[in-house]
Amino acid sequence: MPQTLSRYFATSLRWAGLAFVAACLSLAAAQQASAKTLRYAFQGTLNALDPYSLNETFTLGMLGNVFEGLTKRDKDLTIIPGLAESWETVDPLTWRFHLRQGVKFANGNDFTADDVIFSAERVLAEGSDLKTRIPADSEWVKIDDHTVEVKLKTPNPILHYEWDTWYIMDKEWAEAEGAVGPISARDTNPGPAAFKANGTGPFVIESHEPGIKTVFKPNSNWWGAPEHNLTEVVFTPIAADGTRVAALLAGDVDLIDPVPVQDIPRVNDNADTEALVGPELRVIHLGFNQIRDELPTSNVKGKNPFRDPNVRKAVYQAIDIEAIKDRIMRGLATPVPLLIANDLYANADEFERWPYDPDAAKALLAEAGYPDGFTVGMDCPNDRYVNDEAICQAVVSMLARIGVTVNLNAQPKAQYFAKVLAPGGYDTDFYLLGWTPSSFDSWNILTNLAGCRDETGAGGPFNLGGYCNEKVDALAEQIVVEIDEAKRDALIKEAYTIMTGETSHIPLHQQSLVWGKRKNVDIVQRPDNQVLFYWATVN
Repeated sequence: MPQTLSRYFATSLRWAGLAFVAACLSLAAAQQASAKTLRYAFQGTLNALDPYSLNETFTLGMLGNVFEGLTKRDKDLTIIPGLAESWETVDPLTWRFHLRQGVKFANGNDFTADDVIFSAERVLAEGSDLKTRIPADSEWVKIDDHTVEVKLKTPNPILHYEWDTWYIMDKEWAEAEGAVGPISARDTNPGPAAFKANGTGPFVIESHEPGIKTVFKPNSNWWGAPEHNLTEVVFTPIAADGTRVAALLAGDVDLIDPVPVQDIPRVNDNADTEALVGPELRVIHLGFNQIRDELPTSNVKGKNPFRDPNVRKAVYQAIDIEAIKDRIMRGLATPVPLLIANDLYANADEFERWPYDPDAAKALLAEAGYPDGFTVGMDCPNDRYVNDEAICQAVVSMLARIGVTVNLNAQPKAQYFAKVLAPGGYDTDFYLLGWTPSSFDSWNILTNLAGCRDETGAGGPFNLGGYCNEKVDALAEQIVVEIDEAKRDALIKEAYTIMTGETSHIPLHQQSLVWGKRKNVDIVQRPDNQVLFYWATVN
């Protein structure tokens, strides 16, 4: 080859190489520009990925991006088809569900009736925190690969109300991973299966470092039509309020939950961020240990002060709910008389809170035999609800004025729930808890928070203090089978009247939702406070 021609080809190849590199860089830049990452920070951690480990809104919401139930709820919380595309009641005791065909789990396994039967058995098994999602005595029958019948002992018009957060698991995958049984939230060494997830939902979990970072990616096998434009979600827990807000303002994250109420002006005054404020269906309440003969954390020996309704009412009347609303919640709370949000119970306005009255509280304590008060321990999360620790500190201060000395134990939610829930043996004498009824119905409250239970949790699983009134239990059994709305409301009212008269718990307030976001982020904020990525866009 002539030398000049050789130099020509060499030069051409160099230019071609440079052009190829430039093209690659251009393509990479274009891909980066089109990549839409949502960086999300919450005050608490996402720990085990087993969808039956923890019945907690944050955890269930996060896993609801990966797993799906037979039903779903839309943006307005209306029940819509999920993995079951339709259902009907064959007779009052038989429900038939027609499963969606062509659905695959993220690993490619087919979704069939076997997975539903397996999930029904698994959610009722030891270690599950979601046992109340389905009746324990229900019988699940596979008709064919895409049809399942549920046979009941008594009618249940709200059978499917909570199934949007009862997620269906892959039987074949669970067996292969050694995850046939639920992984308890208290298990400190649960094994690798606890940190894996294989659902049918719109996202998959690419990596999970508990307490550090979790990365979600769109599920290419998802059966639905995506409404988001995300290519990645990066979740990072940021416990400290100030640090979380600073990260949003600096542009290090795109979405935070919650914004402390005192920081709303800062978020709104920043040019690139705004606070997303809305009502929440969660009610914050206090509960008492009423099941034990003696309170382990009290100086009262040989008896339990909280078994006396006068003592419970005294504690209630010592709490200045308006001060909590105004000073701690900055007005973003609605005091409530019941354990259910006013929005979810039509007759809530027929009930009133016990009035704030420290003098009456002291008189009640004296009548109960505690004129000088007593001491007791209190458990409280410090990263779960809006200003949770601050509320507990305020309660400690208010009760000191009537002679009740409270030793506060405020912990991150992982440790808190492991201590006070069934896996921890309900190890609490006095506690703060928030509750959103997943069915958005009073029966959920009566059976979960007020149902009689034993020391193992058989009965009302989230009745941490063990309040028990057999009449309330009998009313709950009637309520769940009553179809006539007027009769059902009358039964509910009777149950709440008993609980209010006995001061079964202390309802505090319905808290408000406050998320902080970058202005280029659009996301649906539902009153159940589930952060669902599949309705998010980054512009």
